[in-house]
Amino acid sequence: MTQTDPALLSAEELLALYARRALSPVETLKAVTERVARYNPWVNAFAALNPRALAQAGESEARWAAGRPIGPLDGVPVTVKDLLNLAGFPTRRGSKITDATPAAEDAPSVMGLKAAGAVILGKTTTTEFGWKTPGDCPLHGITRNPWDPQRTTGGSSSGAGAAGAACFGPLHIGTDAGGSIRIPAAYCGLVGVKPTYGRVPQWPHSAFGSVSCAGPMTRSVRDAALMLGAMARADVRDPFCLPDDPRDWRSGIENGVAGMRVALVRRLGFEAPLDAEGEAAMEQAAAWLREAGATVEEADPELPDTRHVFGRVWGVALARMVGLTPDNRKPFLDAGLEEVARREGGMSAIDFLGAEAMRTQAAHAMGQFHLRYDLILTASTPTAAFAADQPTLHPTEALWRDWAPWTFAFNLTRQPAISVPTGLDAHGMPRAVQVAAAQGRDDLCFRAARVIEQAAAFPMANLAAHRVASTKNSGEHTA
Repeated sequence: MTQTDPALLSAEELLALYARRALSPVETLKAVTERVARYNPWVNAFAALNPRALAQAGESEARWAAGRPIGPLDGVPVTVKDLLNLAGFPTRRGSKITDATPAAEDAPSVMGLKAAGAVILGKTTTTEFGWKTPGDCPLHGITRNPWDPQRTTGGSSSGAGAAGAACFGPLHIGTDAGGSIRIPAAYCGLVGVKPTYGRVPQWPHSAFGSVSCAGPMTRSVRDAALMLGAMARADVRDPFCLPDDPRDWRSGIENGVAGMRVALVRRLGFEAPLDAEGEAAMEQAAAWLREAGATVEEADPELPDTRHVFGRVWGVALARMVGLTPDNRKPFLDAGLEEVARREGGMSAIDFLGAEAMRTQAAHAMGQFHLRYDLILTASTPTAAFAADQPTLHPTEALWRDWAPWTFAFNLTRQPAISVPTGLDAHGMPRAVQVAAAQGRDDLCFRAARVIEQAAAFPMANLAAHRVASTKNSGEHTA
């Protein structure tokens, strides 16, 4: 057995050890589950754990012993966000009003990971229906940041962010309709990938189906690329998914950015807030890309005000969802969700179609912008992770001021974007930047993210330092 705790290893490292018979999937799973038992009582990353995980790891171990792994992730632990169907488990979506009946079939991304041999560790928490950034929900309570239990993980992929930073396995599925992969990745020191829309098929589509994507959340860029290859397989259930492209997204990932033109973008249709340490992280990432041979210059894609566009898409989806909820169940909903629904529920069809026209305008502007620039570099979040326990106030304003001003534009335009950590701030919390490319050029995002990752040499969170101090804060539900 390796002298390093298997729970701390990347998927690539685990697979190399499996191939040499220096480590087994069962040993890995036991190391991960021991870590979950030690830290999840205060991290609160899980909606449910998989009682068959050990059996799945044993089946994988037998395949490796026979020299017959079934796929590129055989024996690697993976978690699934509880907005996605996992056969045999209910999809509760962080809500007290959802049906507890187990799903009959896997979501496409889950099916792809299972086909690649991944071991499903469990389902991770989400904000209710994935509607907001603060990492709490009515059903499971507060999910806490492994870097500091007083801080939020971000959302809506709150449990995936916490599980990744806590080393509860190397691979985690998140979903992202306005930043829900990239924001918790930035807050938790992970790599978060929002692929090109349709790259990873989805079924059933969520309330935010026209802008939402499923994608990897990992501790390394190469693991994210490896994971995307298993997730991004066409599925006839999703009428909007891209044609099948069975590729290894690690191919070319080490080719760097020499000769690329990178736009340092400070405005995505409005003046997005960014604190001084966020500015410093962006400037540092720009310097690293320049040192790697890219040409980096400030530029403005001249988008329409994306706050007005995304606010309507987000608000209408929530208003529809609340409108379909029986009156006797509405008191169980997150109060902020209802506030947005009330505010946006009276929107006319003309207003909504106007927002869709502006969305097309934004996508067109970005398409033209990428004729000049291979990549876009922006901040990921306005600040580091904020307090986990603070109430959600004025969510419509918080959306573009505190939560997602740097992320939702790329959901509207359906471009690929990756959040990658750059270092720690003065309080020891992760900071990150975001790289985006034209639709279909996910490969360029991976190459740039890899350059930044190698320059940053980002550390892991020290959960042991927080364990005793945070025990008194662990009153939330745990799996």
